[in-house]
Amino acid sequence: MALTQFFYDEQIRRFLLQFTRVFSNFQVEYGRTEDNTAKALYRVPVRYGDATRQAQTIIQQNSANSLPSTPLMTFHVTNLNYARDRIQEPYYIEKQNVRQRLWDTESESYETTQGNAFTIEKLMPVPFDLEVNLDIWTSNTNQKLQLLEQILTLFNPSLEIQSTENFIDWTSLSVMYLEQVTWSSRSIPMGTDDAIDIATLRFVMPIWISPPAKVKKLGVVERIVASVYDGNGDINEAIYDNDLLMGTRQKFTPYSYQTLLLGNQLQVLQPSAVVLNNQGVEVPTAPPSNLMWHTVVDLYGSLRNGISQIRLDNPYDDTIITGTVAYHPTDDRFLLFTVDTDSTPQNTLTAVNAIVDPQRKGPETVGGGGYGLPAAATGQRYMFITNSTGSSSTTDPGNAEAWRGTNGTPLVANANDIVEYDGTRWNVVFNSSLDSTVQYVTNTTTLVQYRWAASEWLKSYEGLYPEGEWSIVL
Repeated sequence: MALTQFFYDEQIRRFLLQFTRVFSNFQVEYGRTEDNTAKALYRVPVRYGDATRQAQTIIQQNSANSLPSTPLMTFHVTNLNYARDRIQEPYYIEKQNVRQRLWDTESESYETTQGNAFTIEKLMPVPFDLEVNLDIWTSNTNQKLQLLEQILTLFNPSLEIQSTENFIDWTSLSVMYLEQVTWSSRSIPMGTDDAIDIATLRFVMPIWISPPAKVKKLGVVERIVASVYDGNGDINEAIYDNDLLMGTRQKFTPYSYQTLLLGNQLQVLQPSAVVLNNQGVEVPTAPPSNLMWHTVVDLYGSLRNGISQIRLDNPYDDTIITGTVAYHPTDDRFLLFTVDTDSTPQNTLTAVNAIVDPQRKGPETVGGGGYGLPAAATGQRYMFITNSTGSSSTTDPGNAEAWRGTNGTPLVANANDIVEYDGTRWNVVFNSSLDSTVQYVTNTTTLVQYRWAASEWLKSYEGLYPEGEWSIVL
């Protein structure tokens, strides 16, 4: 049984068609015109076909008695190789929101107003190197020289081609590289040999083959709150006062359940469940639970995968973290949570490569000493947790050898500081003892965002949300 539905988008065929168009308008000189006023030019045809019996049959017009017709160009695919050097993240999905212009079915033309809106989810394409041989069939050397001189000047170093005009197709552009020229397919000609000569040009095209994209129609607005004035006609107070806008609000959580956000998964927990490491930078420990999301959701309706939302009250400000949810395909204890990045806090500090204990880990030294981290490189940033390294003491300025610079300069940094390597030494770029303002930074290793809370680093929005701090929008 097939794992996916049948699809065929003619992707390789379109690149071959563009290859044909590249070589479709070359000419050779055939003497002069009848009035002897100009050169007679002949456009050389180009056809797809293997340079074997098939191509020979085409040239001889399916007859063994006809003379070969030259000049002629034919091409055929020789290899289609998986390009491992161009591999990207295979699980990456790019989302694009597009809007159509309204289509008038009667006039069969687009109007000036907006039509349907769609969300397009594109999967990462697969890289391949397409190798194509172009055979140039000529009856004399002069024809060959004319064609080669016109063709070879185009590939310095390459020629760009485009397979489609679709603006959301991220695989439409490619290039053609001329890798090799074989001057002739003949050995020393004899008097009885066929007069036809074949010169072969080998081209390589790095292409991408895309799986089908997922196209979803955007939802519609079901309710609009039109009256935002209070009894005195004051619009400002009505907008900023939630009680006046939507009535006195009370938020109820099903059975007082809690929810735990870890990465992209939400787990529903009993009110009495205790989550360890909920604060700080440590990864929370999810307690064992047999509570299923269907049990919660079915009380109020049906969850629509990719459309229904869960909203989390940001514990540090008045914002709400929103994201779409979907049932986990194999474990009903979890919901897959796709956060809306516009609802999350924006980073105020440059991302760090990792969070480390400087007394336990450090960059690899020049001498080869390994301390668990890659060798120091310009731009590397680390957040220190638990321990400090170095001191202001002149007798013992540095107690972590791995964090010394190339010139032996010790690093004096405290716990919760962020350090960066400038190519020679490590420098403190965020001093936790001097900065009490709210800061946000992301750990690129785990993709977890953290918040500086004046005295310690806390997870920005991941963690436990107790009763009343989360809600479901079905």
